[in-house]
Amino acid sequence: MQQKLLQINPISVERSCIEKMAFAGVLNDAEVKAALDGCSAADSFNYKSFFKACGLASKSSDEVKKAFAIIDQDNSGFIEEDELKLFLQNFVASARALTDKETKAFLAAGDSDGDGKIGVDEFAALVKA
Repeated sequence: MQQKLLQINPISVERSCIEKMAFAGVLNDAEVKAALDGCSAADSFNYKSFFKACGLASKSSDEVKKAFAIIDQDNSGFIEEDELKLFLQNFVASARALTDKETKAFLAAGDSDGDGKIGVDEFAALVKA
């Protein structure tokens, strides 16, 4: 009798664990899935709807700051346009990138001081808008 071994790709397992861990303890998986499903089509992303659907809009300021830190991939203290383009992938790595139109609209909505990036206070205001 031959045994078949199950081969597991360690990179995909690690990626899956990282995906689950990024917002673990901050957001509910089902709410995140619903939020992502709601903007799966190109040019359908609406930050207000997304933040409400994923539950971030109802979180404390400390939890919103934790979310900001996750999205600020380069730890610069700001979310720049390139990080916004990949915004949805912070929630699930397989999510789509935002279109240029969505990215620019998202940046324009959040960049209240006109410096071309979103700081933590601007992000908090955007989440609570």
